[in-house]
Amino acid sequence: MQLLNEAVVLLNAEAKTAEEAIRLAGDLLVKAGKVRESYVNAMVKGFNEVGPYIVIAPGIAAPHARPEHGVIEKCLSFVRLQEPVKFGHPTNDPVQIICAIGGVDSSGHIEMLQYLASILGDPDKIKQILTVKNYKEFIKLIE
Repeated sequence: MQLLNEAVVLLNAEAKTAEEAIRLAGDLLVKAGKVRESYVNAMVKGFNEVGPYIVIAPGIAAPHARPEHGVIEKCLSFVRLQEPVKFGHPTNDPVQIICAIGGVDSSGHIEMLQYLASILGDPDKIKQILTVKNYKEFIKLIE
């Protein structure tokens, strides 16, 4: 599943807040033609209304919204922040990796989370992901 092409991967990004980080990850998907701007707004709104439920593991957030908020096709983006930011999660803060996911239906979200777990489920791999210098090193590591 080649979801993480160079257009949707951003390494050493800068964000000062959780909302900025979510928007960075969402904007990659908008620019790639995978989601509409309304989807990014829905991800931010969900975070602001429901809180840090999107922080799925220590240092990792997976923002998403409902497919009808603007998913064009199944997608995933990957952002690694230069400096971690607080999302307000009691145990998994601060966050340095943000993977925005967009599924075209509810099973699509589950499929995307499973794919993410296969990449980010290994603590050693996460340590390496935090140090890769460019997209080429990143993609080699996760394939």
